[in-house]
Amino acid sequence: MDIFIVVLILLLSIVVSNILSRLITFIPVPLIQITIGIILAILPTGIHMPLEPELFMVLFVAPLLYNDGKMTPKEELWKLKSPVFLMAFGLVFATVFIVGYIINLMIPNIPLSACFALAAILSPTDAVAVSSLSERIHLPSKIMTLLEGEALTNDASGLVTFRFAIAATVTGAFSFSNAAFSFFIISIGGFLIGAVLSLVIAQLTAFIRRLGLEDATFHVLMQLLTPFIIYLISEEIGVSGILAVVSAGILHSLQADYSEPIISKLKFVSRSTWAVLLFIINGLVFLILGLQVPAVMSVIFRDDTISNFKVLMYIIIISLSMILLRFLWVYSMWNEKWSEDECMEDKPNRFLNSLITALAGARGTITLAGAFSIPFYLDNGSSFPQRDLIIFICAGVILLTISIASFILPMVLSKETNEADNTNKSSHKALKQVMDAAIRLINDETNQENKLAASSLITVCEKIKNDNPINAENINLTIEDRKKERDIFLIGLNAERKEINRLLQDKKINPATVEKFEEAISKVESCLDKPPIIQTLTKIDLIRKALAKLIKKQLNINPINMKEVKRIKILTSKAAVEAIKTQINSENRNASLAVIDHYNEIIRRLNTINLGEISNDISKQRSRLHLKALQAERDEVQTLLENNEITRETASKLRRFINYMEATAIEEEVF
Repeated sequence: MDIFIVVLILLLSIVVSNILSRLITFIPVPLIQITIGIILAILPTGIHMPLEPELFMVLFVAPLLYNDGKMTPKEELWKLKSPVFLMAFGLVFATVFIVGYIINLMIPNIPLSACFALAAILSPTDAVAVSSLSERIHLPSKIMTLLEGEALTNDASGLVTFRFAIAATVTGAFSFSNAAFSFFIISIGGFLIGAVLSLVIAQLTAFIRRLGLEDATFHVLMQLLTPFIIYLISEEIGVSGILAVVSAGILHSLQADYSEPIISKLKFVSRSTWAVLLFIINGLVFLILGLQVPAVMSVIFRDDTISNFKVLMYIIIISLSMILLRFLWVYSMWNEKWSEDECMEDKPNRFLNSLITALAGARGTITLAGAFSIPFYLDNGSSFPQRDLIIFICAGVILLTISIASFILPMVLSKETNEADNTNKSSHKALKQVMDAAIRLINDETNQENKLAASSLITVCEKIKNDNPINAENINLTIEDRKKERDIFLIGLNAERKEINRLLQDKKINPATVEKFEEAISKVESCLDKPPIIQTLTKIDLIRKALAKLIKKQLNINPINMKEVKRIKILTSKAAVEAIKTQINSENRNASLAVIDHYNEIIRRLNTINLGEISNDISKQRSRLHLKALQAERDEVQTLLENNEITRETASKLRRFINYMEATAIEEEVF
C-alpha cells in the first residue's frame, strides 16, 4: 500500500508541475519537477526513494531513448553523422581527459582514475533534458538535430568509459588496448544486437498479424515491451543496452516508413499510449532527481572536513570548464553547411552557433544514476575515495547546467536566433495542418452509420483549412482577438440565463429543462479562456450535475421533451443576439458580429432541421465526431510545438481557436 501511495503522489506531482508550468512560464517544467521532488523529500513525512541505477536505466532510460530513436529525423541525422560522431565520442573522450585532470588538480584527494570516472559520467548530455528544452525554446533545426543525435549516443560512450575508469580505480589495474577493444565490441555490438532484435520482433509481430490477430491492444503492448526486452537482452549479452534501444528505435521507424500500412486504429492507440507513457516517464525522471538532491547535499553539508564554499566552487568550475571545452570543440569543427538549410535572413554566425550548442548541453538523471552505481569499497577493502563528494558534484553540475540551458540560453536566442528564424510555420499554415489532422481522424472513424455526419464535418474542416471567405473573418478573429470575442460570448451566455429564468418565472419551462440549459451553458463556459482554478471548479460542478442527471434518468424523474428544448433554445439564442447588439461599439464590432453569426446559425439550424429521430441521430454523431476531431487537433498542435515547427505563442493561439470550436461542438451535442 505504501508503494501505491508513493506512486500516486508522484503522478499527482507530474500533473501539478505541468499546471504550474502554464502559470509560471519563465521556469521550465524540469526545474519545477526537480523542485517538487526536493520538497517531497524534505517534508517530515516525505518520500525517500533510493535510486537503483540498474532499475532506473531499464525502467526509464530504455523506453525514452527507444522513442527518441523513433522520433529523430533520420535524413537530417544522417547528414550530420560526422559532427554527431565527433560530439558523441570525440568530445566525450576529450572531456574525460581534460576535465579529469582539472578535477584532479582541484581535488588531489580524488585519485586520477576516479577523476576520469567523474568526468566520464559528467560528459553525456541528457536526452530527456534536451527534449524538454525543445518544448520551451526554439533552437535552429540543425543544431537541435545535432543535440538529439549526440544525446542518443553519448550516453553509451560516457557510461562505458565511466565503467572502465571505475574498474581501474577499484582494481588498481588498467590496460588501454583491452579497454579500447572492449569499447569497440560493446558499442558496435549494441548497435547490431539492437537492430537484429528489432527485426526479429517486427517479423514476429507481422507473423502474428498474418494469423489473424489484429487486436490493437496486443500490438501496442508488444511495442511497449520492445525497449525493455532489447535492453535487458543486450546487457545480458555484454553489449551496450543504450545503443541497442537507440538503433532499434531508428530501425523501427524505418520499417514503419516502408512496410505495409498499419490499421488506423493501431496507429491511433499506439500514438496515444506512447504519449501518455512518455509524459509520465519524463516527469518521473526529474521528480526522482529532485528526490535524491536533499540526501546527497546533507551528507556533504554535514561533513565538517569539507568546506561548503569550496564544494560549490568545484561545481561551478567543473561546469564552466565543460561548457568552455564544448564551445571550443564545436567552434573548431564547425562547418557552415550544418546551417545552410536554415531559412533565415541573418544566419547565426560560427561563434553564435557554437555558443548555443555549448549552452544547450544540459546533464540529466543518467549522470546521477551512474554516480550512484559507484561501489562503496575497493578490492583491497578500503572505502572508495570521496564517493559522497563525487555524487554531490554530479548533482550540482546537473542542476547548474539545466539552469544555464533554461535561463541563459533563451537570452542568447532571443536576441538572434528566435527573431531571425523564419522556419516556424505561420498561424495560418499551422491551422491547415491541424485541420488535416482532424480530417484524418474523421476519415478513420467514418463508418456506414455516421458517414453523413462525417461528410458534413469534413466539409467544415476543409472550409477552415482552405481559408474560405465565409470563415476567414471568424478564423482571424478567434486567433488574433480572442479576448474580445470571449467577453462577447459571455454576454450572450448571461443573456441566455436571464431568458431561462424569465421563462421559469412565467412557468413556461419546467425545472428539468432549466437544468438541461444550465448544464449546456456551464459546459460552454468551461471551454472559454477562464483561469485554471475557475475551470476546475466548473468541471467539478459539471460532474455533480452529471451524477444528478444519471440518478434522475434511472428514476425516470422529469423527462425532458427535446422538441421543447429546441424551441426554447431558439428563444434564448434570440435573447443573446439582442443583448449583444445593445453593446456593440467600434472596438468590439467584429467580435460581436462573429458571435451573433454563431447564434444566428444555431437559430437557422434549429428552425430548418427535421426533429425526427434520424436527424437527431446525425446531429449527435456529428457532435461526437467533432469532439474526437478536436482532440486530434490538440494532439497535432502539441506535436508541432515539440518538433519546433511553431512557437509557443502560435500554439496558444491555435489552442484558443480549438477551445472556441469545442464550445460550438458541445452546444451541438446538447441540443
